[in-house]
Amino acid sequence: MSKLALFGGTPVSEKICPQPWPPISESTADKMRELYLSRKWSFNSQAEQDFEAAYADYHGAKHGIFMVNGTVTLECALLAGGIGEGDEVIVPALTWIATAMAVRYVGAIPVFVDIEPTTLCLDPEKAEAAITPKTKAIIPVHLYGSMADIDKFKTIADKHNLFLIEDCAHMQGGKWNGRGVGSWGNVGSFSFQQSKTLSSGEGGICLTNDDDLAKRIYLAKHIGYGKNTAQGAANEGPPVGLPCHNYRGTAFEATILKDQLEGLSDLIERYNRSAAIIKDKIADVPGVRIQTKGRLASPQGYYTLALIFDGKGIKDVPLMRIIEVCAAEGLQLGGTYGPVYQHLLFNLAEDEYRVDGESCPVAESTGTEKTAMLAHPYLGCDDETAAQMGDIIAKVVKNYKEL
Repeated sequence: MSKLALFGGTPVSEKICPQPWPPISESTADKMRELYLSRKWSFNSQAEQDFEAAYADYHGAKHGIFMVNGTVTLECALLAGGIGEGDEVIVPALTWIATAMAVRYVGAIPVFVDIEPTTLCLDPEKAEAAITPKTKAIIPVHLYGSMADIDKFKTIADKHNLFLIEDCAHMQGGKWNGRGVGSWGNVGSFSFQQSKTLSSGEGGICLTNDDDLAKRIYLAKHIGYGKNTAQGAANEGPPVGLPCHNYRGTAFEATILKDQLEGLSDLIERYNRSAAIIKDKIADVPGVRIQTKGRLASPQGYYTLALIFDGKGIKDVPLMRIIEVCAAEGLQLGGTYGPVYQHLLFNLAEDEYRVDGESCPVAESTGTEKTAMLAHPYLGCDDETAAQMGDIIAKVVKNYKEL
C-alpha cells in the first residue's frame, strides 16, 4: 500500500495555508485615510523622510533614500557610483533578472558568475577570478534564505577598487554579524514589492553610510532636486554626467512600510523559529538539505526557505514531481528563478552581457533543477504547523522510491 497521498495514502495535512499576505491593519488604514485627506502625498513628504530614517537606523546605516521600486534603487546606486558605458559589473547567475537589467540600464555589461552550492549566493572565489580590467562593480545578492559572504566581498572590492552594492531585495531586517545587511557595502538596495517581507505593493530604498553617495543617489532619483528642496525651488543643479530620473516613491508606500517595520523583529524571530523546527524535522533525512543561511547571519531575514533535494535517491526525481507530491501532502512549494540568462523574460542581446566561463553549472543544476522554495508567509505559522511542514518534506524524501 502506498504511503504517499498522491498514490492513495493519507496526507499529512488537508492543506497548510500560509499567513495572508501582504499584512493589513486597521491602524494603518486610518493613517492612509488621514494621509489622503492631507494631500501631502509625495515630493519628499514627511512620511517618506520618517521611513527613510527609521529603516536606515534599523539596519545600522546613516542614510536611506526611498524610491518607487527595487530595480531603480540598483540603477541609482550604479549611477551614483559612476558605473556606465563599457564597464563590467559582476552579478550572480541565480537572482531575479532586475539585478542584471539595472546594470544594462546604465550602459554597463552584466557578467554572470556561478553560485555556491551551499548558500546559493554568488561564489566569492569565482567572482574574484572573473575580474577583468573592465570590472568596476560587484553586486552580491542576499538570496532566498541566505546571505552572501559580505566580509569576503568587501575584501575583494577593496583589493580591486570595485564599487560594492548589496542587493538585499530578499533580506529585509536580516543582520550580518549583528549589523544590518545593506550597511556593509558602498550601497545597499532593497525592494518592497508585493511578495516581500516588508511590502507596500511596490517600493524600494537605498542605504549608505557615505554622505556624498547619499546626495548623488537622491539627485538621481529626484530629477536633480536636492533632499531638502521645495518643489520648484531648486537652488543648484545636479553635477554634469549624473543622469537624474523621476524615481520617487510616495507617502502612501512609506506609511505602510513604517508601520510594518515596527513588527519586523518579531516577524523575523517567528520565521527563524519555524525554519529551525523544519530543519530539525529533516536533520536525519538523507536526500534533502536547507540552503545554508550565511556564515555570520544573525538573524536570517527569510524571504523563502530553500529546500535542496540533491541527495541519494531523491536527486533522480524531477523537481516538479517533488513539488506535486508535496502539494498532495498539503504543502505548496515553488521553484527558483533559474539562471538569469535562461529566464523567459531576459531579452538582452548576446553582446550586452557575458557569462563567465560560458556556463554556470551550479546555478543551472543545483540552483534550478534541485531547489524548491517555501515562501516566507508559511514561516509565519505556529510551531505545530511548522512541524507539519517538516513532516511532509521528510515523508516525501523517505518514500522517494514510490516516485
